[in-house]
Amino acid sequence: MSSRHHIDDFMRGRIIGKIEEGRKITHVAREFDIAHSVVSRLWKSFKTTGMCSRRHGEVVLEQVANQFLAASGKQISRRTVARRLRGGGLYARRPVVCVPLTRQHRTARLQWCREHHNWTEKDWACVLFSDESRFSLSSDCRRQLIWRESGTAYRPENIQEKDRYPTCSTMVWADIMINGRTRLHVVANGTMTGQLYIDEALLPHVRLFRAAVGDKFVFMDDNATCHRTLAVQDCLDS
Repeated sequence: MSSRHHIDDFMRGRIIGKIEEGRKITHVAREFDIAHSVVSRLWKSFKTTGMCSRRHGEVVLEQVANQFLAASGKQISRRTVARRLRGGGLYARRPVVCVPLTRQHRTARLQWCREHHNWTEKDWACVLFSDESRFSLSSDCRRQLIWRESGTAYRPENIQEKDRYPTCSTMVWADIMINGRTRLHVVANGTMTGQLYIDEALLPHVRLFRAAVGDKFVFMDDNATCHRTLAVQDCLDS
């Protein structure tokens, strides 16, 4: 195989991601300047093993084969393991990422839902929802994969809790309403602080919506530390 056809794990993840988005193999091969046959084999291998990393996929299948050997005394190949798992409806998929919630969190959210379930569209038109989000600049193709049945993505055993973001990232902030939204605002130093929240979100954006909506205006953000500083509370109260 020529050097231009050498595909590392990072590129494998990008290629698989493009095809999963609905791109044709021909177009993906042309974009990455890789032979159509190479991309086709990679895609077929991914559908068989569910792994975009050949090394990681072989390790997982070998572990299953070894466990079967220890339990039954019979030896089977990795290919047989992959075929049997696929035949049973099990495919390797990334676990759903969620924020771990305490009992107090669940109680507060349930109470909030009960208090607002009768609200009309007119009521919600006065609410401005605000949040910032961090986007990773690094590849996630090496994220741990799990074998699960189709339609079971949100079962507790298939969800991976995650509290930290990768270090290479950028943070953006925005607001949404029923009939409008703000533009995405990139946080200057990549980290939202209480003062940045005031200077870059509340004063230039939220205050304008407040003036347009009037006294019925409701501003919704979360309990992130930067949203609950004394300076932010004073700004909101004013």
